[in-house]
Formats: sequence, structure tokens, C-alpha cells
Amino acid sequence: ERDQEEKSLLLVGGTTGANIRPRPHAEWLVDASWARISELADLKGGPWEGFSDHFVEDIDEWKKVFDSDDPVNEHWPRNLKDNLTPLQKSLVLLAVRTDQTIKGLQEIIDKKLGKEFLEPPSFNLDVVYNDSNNTTPLIFVLSSGADPMAELIRLATKVEMVERKAAVSLGQGQGPKAEAAIKEGKEQGMWVILQNCHLAISWMPRLEAIVEELDPDAVSPDFRLWLSAMPSNEFPVSVLQNGSKMTVEPPKGL
Repeated sequence: ERDQEEKSLLLVGGTTGANIRPRPHAEWLVDASWARISELADLKGGPWEGFSDHFVEDIDEWKKVFDSDDPVNEHWPRNLKDNLTPLQKSLVLLAVRTDQTIKGLQEIIDKKLGKEFLEPPSFNLDVVYNDSNNTTPLIFVLSSGADPMAELIRLATKVEMVERKAAVSLGQGQGPKAEAAIKEGKEQGMWVILQNCHLAISWMPRLEAIVEELDPDAVSPDFRLWLSAMPSNEFPVSVLQNGSKMTVEPPKGL
């Protein structure tokens, strides 16, 4: 039952509007943090028995946790951390260092589901290409610092398309060039790579129309339309819905 109460408290951000105990005199301890600490003590039993009273008694030690660059691995008063579940640790982090709550949530996911649920799956371009066709755009959804071109060139070399590709980096005035490349690609069976679609917002409606007009019987079977873009509200929804999407992350450590 307590586990369910803890989950519910985490889902509402640590406060339910219950009566709050008098806040101790500590400038670093804001009202929202103390409210969460007070509500943890209301859970009663286990590590929460007398939690708010113990917090006040140990407030100088808790300030060290608050000031720490790494509060997750900092020593917690009364060795509290060693006796908490990942969920309970998340609740304490939510109260004391709200900005670190995500680390607590990651530990919950790690323990319950496994590390593979914390890391974005690496895309296998060969598999995506093998499942593609000549009318479905292949869309790289970029994050900052990511560039799929090296992987794309590797695949083009492997399938002997490296000499039969046209790449256009979109931006102001590049729309006609991109459209001409698509026209040639459809006829000659080329790969057309349109990079940074998010920089050509005004041309996106034209791209949407071009994609909608792709006819599998009228387009070379070798034709592929590759698109890359940062997340953007202006990117055509229909193109996203009908395309094969790949999330591209920057190399780890960057």
C-alpha cells in the first residue's frame, strides 16, 4: 500500500495540498521543498517515520546534499540512501534537489526494465533501406551535433549508389535545386538527399506535394528520397506519417 502511495505522490509532483508542518529557518530550503518533505513524513512507516523531524535535526548535512554537484552520490544523513528503494530515492531528490529527479527516475527504469530502456536504439540503416520503397521518404530526425551523412555514404557505397546520388543542403533559395534533383532522381533512379529541411520552411508545402504525387509505377524502382531535419512544427505532418523515421543521436561523450 505504501508503495502505491509513493507512486501517487511522485506522479503529482510530491505535493497533494495537505497541511504542511512549520518550516525550519533555512534560507536554502524553499517552501515547495519543505512541503514535499512534510508530505513524505505523512506517508508514515518505513523510512518516512519521523522523516521531517529527522530532516530538521540533520538540516546542515542536508544542505551539503543540496549544495552538491552530484547529490545522488553524496552521503545522505543517517545513511538514509542505503535503505531506500529507487522510487523512494526519487521522492527525496524531488524534494531536496528537484533538478536531479530525472536521475532517480532513470534508476527506477534501470532496476525495473533494464538499461536498454534508457538508451535510444541505434538505427540500422541497412535494415531501414531494405524495407523501403521508391515512394516512401526516409527521414533522419536529427539532434544537435548529429550527422547521418557518413553512415548514408557507407550504405550508398555498399549498394553501388554512391555515384548515383544528389545531395542538396536546404536553405534560402535552394528549393528549385532540390525539386530539380528529385525530378532527375525519379527518372534516372537516383538517391536524392535533402539535408536540413528545417531551414527551408517556406518550401515544405512544395515538398509535401511532391511526396504525395510520387507514383510507384511512374518512378524508377531505385529512386529513394532521403530527408534530414531537426524537430520542427513546420515539417509536413503527412510526410512524417508516411515516411520511415530514424532518430539520429550524436556520438556518446559529445
